[in-house]
Amino acid sequence: IAVLQIVKESQQQHGLRHGDFQRYRGYCSRRLRRLRKTLNFKMGNRHKFTGKKVTEEILSDNRYLLLILMDAERAWSYAMQLKQEANTEPRKRFHLLSRLRKAVKHAEELERLCESNRVDAKTKLEAQAYMAYLTGMLRFEHQEWKAAMEAFNKCKTIYEKLANAFTEEQAVLYNQRVEEISPNIRYCAYNIGDQSAMNELMQMRLRSGGTEGLLAEKLEALITQTRAKQAATMSEVEWRGRTVPVKIDKVRIFLLGLADNEAAIAQAENEETKERLFESLLSECRDAIQAVREDLKPDQKQREHSLENDSGKVSNIQYLHSYLTYIKLSTAIKRNESMAKSLQKALLQQQRSEEDGKRTPRPQDLIRLYDIILQNLVELTQLPGLEEDKNFQKEIGLKTLVYKAYRCFFIAQSYVLVKKWSEALVLYERVLKYAREVQSGAGAYTNSLKELPDVQDLITQVNAEKYSLQAAAILDANDSHETESPSQVKDGKPLSERFETFCLDPSLVSKQVSLVHFPPGFQPIPCKPLFFDLALNHVAFPPLEDKVEQKAKSGLTGYIKGIFGFKS
Repeated sequence: IAVLQIVKESQQQHGLRHGDFQRYRGYCSRRLRRLRKTLNFKMGNRHKFTGKKVTEEILSDNRYLLLILMDAERAWSYAMQLKQEANTEPRKRFHLLSRLRKAVKHAEELERLCESNRVDAKTKLEAQAYMAYLTGMLRFEHQEWKAAMEAFNKCKTIYEKLANAFTEEQAVLYNQRVEEISPNIRYCAYNIGDQSAMNELMQMRLRSGGTEGLLAEKLEALITQTRAKQAATMSEVEWRGRTVPVKIDKVRIFLLGLADNEAAIAQAENEETKERLFESLLSECRDAIQAVREDLKPDQKQREHSLENDSGKVSNIQYLHSYLTYIKLSTAIKRNESMAKSLQKALLQQQRSEEDGKRTPRPQDLIRLYDIILQNLVELTQLPGLEEDKNFQKEIGLKTLVYKAYRCFFIAQSYVLVKKWSEALVLYERVLKYAREVQSGAGAYTNSLKELPDVQDLITQVNAEKYSLQAAAILDANDSHETESPSQVKDGKPLSERFETFCLDPSLVSKQVSLVHFPPGFQPIPCKPLFFDLALNHVAFPPLEDKVEQKAKSGLTGYIKGIFGFKS
């Protein structure tokens, strides 16, 4: 059986993709029940339990090995579930260790059975690696670093040999497992006394933007512990010519890790990792600011007193709060600038994005980012303790001009898309104005503006865009002139009334084509003639007196005669 492949596929399909160990444990239990029923390997009946063990003699089907593998996986998944719950309930750690020992016991039984001649060499190696992996995890939890390192190294060696022995497609799974256990080996080496392993762990964490799995919490705790030891010797920080004491441990730890975090962001391999590191740094900064803010509340009266005595000079704790706020706002500006750069690259590749079915970025997205950056710069100028710092205010003013120039540039581009040429041209001129102001005032602040986008590149791009805009405006004006020529102007008549006159009518190929008047208008038609009988007044009708008198004489006698058929 392919032990690692079965384990990985089961884990990915039944909960571990989302870290749901309880769901995976339920799946292992159900699969065990199905296997026992299929193999008729039941543990007694509903009234009595009768234990059975898989022996080499009955090893006629590979599903007997799956029974033991699923037992080990069920115990391991329960241990990982308890590990998550042990963060809030420390007593569950004892149960966690018990389930890990149970998983190792099942893995040992699997390894023993795989020594049979009925099992192929690949399965034997995979069973040994699986056994070494679970043993290493158990020793890792017991903090037996040397034994854990030996077990993980054995597991790593076996999987590396298996990866070299098979095709690239089959080797992917083994290499992934090797990558998973490499941080654990380095962590064990560090705890044994190898200081270089800590640097390797830090580099791995910085490249990936965070660690997952068994090592995550321990590595974060180790980093915090290391920084805490260094923080014990850190008592003050200097910023813009003023030294302030740092008494809050959380702030010390944050300031010590600031350089490492910034180096990690600079070395990030992709935008997703960089974004995750920015968010982590901002979160730590917010926590440090909150710790300082809590100390500011009881210190408020002293701060007001110092403001009166020192002629506006803020207290040390308030200045430290301003420093941390400066770090937070500067980091937010760098993050938004990084997002803006990635969006600019995407704007240049719009055609490929449309083919991939992704949403095409627009200049409006960049305008929103630069709006946020300008808002952060406004907040920087309002930090307590820096109102009188002329150099700082001048530096922030120059940065504001740079970002205003880029904001105007993308507003102009959005106007170009809707063919508003005059508005776009005015905005391009405004961009050049801002850029020249930056160049004229950046003499003494060249070092502080190095990290900002180069305004000279922007000037070159704007000049090129201006020529393109003027050409597009002229072409658009010619097109509009042609559409207003007499041969193209319609008088509102439908096509049926202007067959003799030629004119270009784009509406003939549209959905609202005018062919005839509908409904048609009313037209006069001859009505039905009226006849008047004028001769009737001059006609003499025959007399009817004799018939009227005869009818009057015939009374009852005439009636009786008429009944019996007598006629006079």
